[in-house]
Amino acid sequence: MKKQTSLVIVAILAAALLAACGKKEAPAASAAAAPAPAPVAAIVVGLDDNFPPMGFRDESNTLVGFDIDLATEAGKRLGAEVTFKPIDWNAKEAELSSKRVDVLWNGLTITDARKEKILFTTPYLENRQIIIVTDKSAVNSKADLAGKVVGVQDGSSAIEAIEKDGATAKSLKELKKFGDNVTALMDLSIGRLDALVVDEVVGRYYTAKKPGEYRVLEENFGTEDYGVGTRKDDTELMARLQKAMDEMKSDGSAAAISNKWFGKDIVKK
Repeated sequence: MKKQTSLVIVAILAAALLAACGKKEAPAASAAAAPAPAPVAAIVVGLDDNFPPMGFRDESNTLVGFDIDLATEAGKRLGAEVTFKPIDWNAKEAELSSKRVDVLWNGLTITDARKEKILFTTPYLENRQIIIVTDKSAVNSKADLAGKVVGVQDGSSAIEAIEKDGATAKSLKELKKFGDNVTALMDLSIGRLDALVVDEVVGRYYTAKKPGEYRVLEENFGTEDYGVGTRKDDTELMARLQKAMDEMKSDGSAAAISNKWFGKDIVKK
C-alpha cells in the first residue's frame, strides 16, 4: 500500500505540474496613464528694457512696449503670471539655458545660429536692419560706409546682418558695439559714429521722436523675422505659447496691440 500511495502522490504532482505549465500568465497590469502636464503657473520673460517700442521703461519707470503687451495677453490666456526680467541681451542664451528666465520675448530675431540653441514660435513680426545717419551726413549708401565707424548693439542680429554682407563689412573702419541703442544714437549725434545699424522698429521709433536730426538710408542689411524663444526641451510651454499667439492673431488682439504701438497692423500672419 505504501508503494501504491507513493505512486498516486507522484501522479497527482505530475498532473498539477502539467496543468501549471499549460496556463498562460495573466497579463501585466497596464502602466498607469501619464498625468496631464500641469498648467503653467508662472513665466519669467527675459528682455532688454531699453529697446523701445518692444520693451522699455516709461517716465514712471514702468516696463511698457509692444512685446510687453503681447506677452501679458498671452500669459492671461495661459492662466500664468508673467514676470519681466531685464537681462544682458548679449548673454540671453545663457540666461535662458540656466533657467534664470523661461522665455526670450523682445524683438528676438530668428536666425539659423539661434535655432541651434533656442526653440522658436512661428514669426509674428517682420523687421529689417536699417542704416541711420545724421541728417547732414554725406553717407547715402552702403558703399559710402567704407572707412567709416558703424555702431550696433552688442548681441543683436545687426552684427550678423552686416557680416553677411562681406564686402561692406570688410570696408568698415570699425564696427563698434554698444550695450544699448540709446547710447549708440547719442554717439551718432555727437559724431563718434558715422552710422548706426539697428532694427527698423526701434530705429523708426527713435527717428520719429527727433524729426530733422536723422535720416534712414534706402539701402538696408536685409529682412528678418521676430519670434518668441524658449529652451529647446521646453516643448510643452512652446506649444501653449504658440496656441495663444495663433489665437491672438486670429481674433484681432495682436492687431489691436500693433495699432496701439505702430499706428497700424504690422503683425505677420
